[in-house]
Amino acid sequence: MSNFGLPYFLEDKTGRITGSEFVDLHNRMHLCLRQTLRDAHRVAYVIYDLSSRQSNRALATLDFGANNALGTIKIGDGEHIHMGQYLAKSGSSKSRKFRASDGQDYRWTLQSNGEWLCTNARSGYHIATYSMKPAGEPHYSGSSGCMLTVEEAYPHLVGELLASLTIMRHIEQYNL
Repeated sequence: MSNFGLPYFLEDKTGRITGSEFVDLHNRMHLCLRQTLRDAHRVAYVIYDLSSRQSNRALATLDFGANNALGTIKIGDGEHIHMGQYLAKSGSSKSRKFRASDGQDYRWTLQSNGEWLCTNARSGYHIATYSMKPAGEPHYSGSSGCMLTVEEAYPHLVGELLASLTIMRHIEQYNL
């Protein structure tokens, strides 16, 4: 993967937590959040890495329970963990932290402007931001106007960042 000295700007094509593609504006990364199951008892999603034709690998699996309840998350080939345990409350109801595969703790916080901010829970370093389309912005064909920006030093965490963000947005949407 080439280094450009700038973050990964992953355009969220739909802006929906029920499925979307996230494509870097500089063609360095391409992720897909795909719904794989929906029935009365659960809804399941898989996050795929579509960056190269050979990869198409699952980065994370999200399995929500009936009535939009939190279910389990599985990162890569890891174990299934309950989402409430994976994303522990951290301070306000709009903030939760998780331990990533690199052993570090990260925190997602919903800002007053509607942006989601991910920082290193210990040092406070900025890791990622999810920005919604600004109010009044015109509709563009093929784009939601939403953007997941991941700092260049963290491409190895992008699957976990997108998975944890999806859960955070689900928690916010369903007031869990």
